[in-house]
Formats: sequence, structure tokens, C-alpha cells
Amino acid sequence: MLTLYHAPMSRSSRIVQLLHELSALDAVEVKPVSVLRNDGSGGRDADNPHPEGKVPLLVHDGVEIWESNAIMLYLTELFPEAGLGVAPGEALRGRFLSWLAWYGNIVEPVLVHSFAEISHPAITTAFRGLEEMGARLAGALEADDWLVGETFSAADLLMASPFVWMPSLLPDHPGVKAWAERCQARPSAQFAAEFDAKLLG
Repeated sequence: MLTLYHAPMSRSSRIVQLLHELSALDAVEVKPVSVLRNDGSGGRDADNPHPEGKVPLLVHDGVEIWESNAIMLYLTELFPEAGLGVAPGEALRGRFLSWLAWYGNIVEPVLVHSFAEISHPAITTAFRGLEEMGARLAGALEADDWLVGETFSAADLLMASPFVWMPSLLPDHPGVKAWAERCQARPSAQFAAEFDAKLLG
């Protein structure tokens, strides 16, 4: 049994979008929970087993999988028919894994620090900044429309997801902007938005 603990309009919305892309929504129970929001609203939900009270959390036959990049990797391997991941042994596997890891290790810290207007030499040394992040994305999209070869993948979904909520932090580069528009124009993005709107009532 698969259960996704999900708070509407949060980081778990991208997992709902991925499930739509994978045609896997019928195989997963989506359990809405509340979380503490940046504006102070909401709070920890006793029905959410995530050890930090956060989302997303995927539970498969009693085993918990947390963090968006880990959940995305897990789901693309569980539902490989959709072609949203790259299987072990395939040529672009390393690139796919690197983008998933880079998102969690670099992109999230850079975006959060920028949004919160936090600056410190240690942060800059460890993570660089928006300019370097944008240059990396721009360079990757010079040769292809997508981050992992010629087709849309979970790496694109993950990397583009924060710019839905923080469009002002989207790198000011035509190739990156066009890529973000392609990602956000997918039917799965519209589905996730409508799914969350219904939950919020």
C-alpha cells in the first residue's frame, strides 16, 4: 500500500504532479494533512507520521520515504513505464541522479537564503548564489530542452517547482525562462493546482 501525506500548496504538490505524470494516482492514497506555514498559520498534524511534521512523506507498506528528491526517485523506479526517470545502467542515469541531488543540496538552500535575505560568507562558499545557480541551469539547457536529454523527466519537475511559488527568483535567462514555461504548461501542473484548490475548498 502506498500513502502520500500531502499539504495543499506546499512542497508535496510537486509529488501530486509527479503521480499524475506517472498515471499512478489510482495506486496511491493521498492523505491531506496540515503543516506549519511561513506566515505562522497551520501547525503540526497528529495524523502525519513525518518525524518533523513536514510534507511530502510517502509510506510504502509501512516504510517511510521522505524528502522530495528521494520520493521522486523512488516513484519513478516504482512506475518506470512513464519514462520520467532513468534506470540503473542507462547512459544518463548519473545526470538524472545529480540533478535530483543538486536540487536538495544546493538549490533549496540558495533559494531559501535569497528569499529570507540571509547572507554570510560561509553560505556563499558552501552554496554559491542565485547567479551561479542560474548560470548552471542556463548552461545545461543550451543543448537540450530538458535537463536530462531530449525528454521531460522528474528532474525537470523538481527543479522547476520552486519557481511556481517564487517566480521572482527565476533566473533572468531566456533559455531558463522558456524551460520553466514548458514545465509549468504541462497538464500535470494544472492538475496539481486544481487538486490543491479542491482540498482548500
